[in-house]
Amino acid sequence: MTQKEQKDFLAERLTLGSAHASRAGAGAPAVANILPEIAARRRNQHARARALPKRSAFTFWIICTALGGLLAVTQSLFAQTDPASEPAVIAVGKVLPAVVNINTERVVRRTVRDPFDDFYSQFFGQYHRRPREIRQTLQSLGSGFIVDSAGYIVTNEHVVERAADLKIQVTTNDNKTYNAHYITGDAKKDLAFIKIDAKDAFPFISLENISPNLLGQTVIVVGNAVGYGSSISRGVLSAVKRDITIDNVEYKNLVQTDAAINPGNSGGPVIDISARLVGLSSAKMAFTPQGVPTQGLGFAIPADVVRDTVATFRKFADKQPPPRTEAQQNVTQAEKLFGIQLQDLSADLTDALGLRAGRGVLISAVEPGSPAEEAGLERGLVIYRIGKYDVNSIKQIERLLTRASSGTNVDFVVGLARSDGSGQRVETVSLTAR
Repeated sequence: MTQKEQKDFLAERLTLGSAHASRAGAGAPAVANILPEIAARRRNQHARARALPKRSAFTFWIICTALGGLLAVTQSLFAQTDPASEPAVIAVGKVLPAVVNINTERVVRRTVRDPFDDFYSQFFGQYHRRPREIRQTLQSLGSGFIVDSAGYIVTNEHVVERAADLKIQVTTNDNKTYNAHYITGDAKKDLAFIKIDAKDAFPFISLENISPNLLGQTVIVVGNAVGYGSSISRGVLSAVKRDITIDNVEYKNLVQTDAAINPGNSGGPVIDISARLVGLSSAKMAFTPQGVPTQGLGFAIPADVVRDTVATFRKFADKQPPPRTEAQQNVTQAEKLFGIQLQDLSADLTDALGLRAGRGVLISAVEPGSPAEEAGLERGLVIYRIGKYDVNSIKQIERLLTRASSGTNVDFVVGLARSDGSGQRVETVSLTAR
């Protein structure tokens, strides 16, 4: 309170006191009563003034603390974290070195009926000869993952389906390519076991500590999606213990996910964010029976089934002899070196073709792009001599070609020698073994 205000207040109280004293008949005692009241009010005002800065400082501290906490929460919610510290990134980094891209080439032999058989039958009666054998090369792409440091790989059976002359190449995440061979498989479970043909120590995914497979958990699909190696897709575990039927084969207890599983992902791992195996994906199961791709609906063989099946496969592998060489797989030297498929000339076939009896071996097929094709040899011609030796059987030709190797030049006498002596056409052709 200012000095002027104090004077005004005192004057007012004196005036009131005088009026009261005039009515009461005594003035001095009224003034004496008012002065202590004024002093008490002033002391209260000074006390409030001294307390105000303390309360203001406390309030300011409360406000600053609250703002600081709010700022910290905001920064934690919106600040950019380091991607390398994300659990999913760490999990992928752990398993990726063990994931491989698989490229298979299957040479399938098929027997077909020659359309010329009907023509021969018109002139030679019921003519029957051994069906002609043709070879067809089929290629497929898929994924797999190494489960042992020795280079054993588990994948889908339909990726490396066993057939004649199966050739497998696997490419690791560091772009190294290795040959591999098929060991065994289980078509009912769509699982297969192959091994890299190398003595290196390989990183692998352990089957000892698998995921608990809880509904809603994050899962990551790793594989060779549509030929793009080391592709990643992410989703959740949608369901477990699913039973589906594909091509009249029933698959039981599968796990279901909404993570994208595309052609090429077959055989690759599905993992959780702790890098533990959830299952083995199968693009074969990501399509309806009509072949329509499903949306957000993919299936994988659960990790426990993979683990138990691999244990069985490994026991089989330990008892298996070394892989067969190319010479042991029913590939003749003539076919391997020159691209010629041969057929012995039986008496009936010789008569039907009007050829001179007891001579030569028939060329039943010529591989496109082979040395034989480049030299002009055709199906239907007959090989009469190799070098200086006459030949009358496939066994004789194989024996003569035993010592031939890549780069060796071999003279073949080929043509047609008719039984009636007409239309003779025989010449010597030099072929270089490939």
